[in-house]
Amino acid sequence: MKQKFNIITSTCVPLPLENVDTDQIIPARFLKATTREESFFGDNLFRDWRYNADGTPNSNFVLNDSRYSGCILVAGKNFGSGSSREHAAWAIAGYGFRVVISSFFADIHKNNELNNFVLPVQVSEAFLQELFDSIKADPKCEVEVDLPRQTVTNKATGHSEHFDINGYKKHCLVNGLDDIDFLVANRQKTEEWESRQLTSRR
Repeated sequence: MKQKFNIITSTCVPLPLENVDTDQIIPARFLKATTREESFFGDNLFRDWRYNADGTPNSNFVLNDSRYSGCILVAGKNFGSGSSREHAAWAIAGYGFRVVISSFFADIHKNNELNNFVLPVQVSEAFLQELFDSIKADPKCEVEVDLPRQTVTNKATGHSEHFDINGYKKHCLVNGLDDIDFLVANRQKTEEWESRQLTSRR
């Protein structure tokens, strides 16, 4: 879903597991789906952890724990490893997460999140652990993610960290643009550049 990013303040869903791969985010059997509906993939986010074999909700999994909610997922180190399937980012976005915070992301998955208007925020391991501790102590504690300033703040402690993001992707997120939107918005500049190139070759 195309949404402009500015400052997001939300409670969080904690997933303190390392090396969560894309098959765990969205199992391979769902890759054959003929739909791109966000709700379909969102409904099956973490399917094999979220539901028991008989289809009933797994009460021990965090997405089924009523104490935790919000549009920020706080995940363990090396999130999104494994295959390059974009469906994993579709599932995260389809569930309603707008931000994923971790101490490390697999590169392809990180780019897939950005392309699907989910902001991956990479923080230090110490800051990530502090977030997990704060959320465990108070599930209602909030985190503020300021994309223009590129900061993430634990509202429970007041501690902040700066995060990096590609300048082009930041521009697209702030303005709610995907790659096609960006090209269309810059069509005149592109045509002018092409015209200059043709003129210089004559």
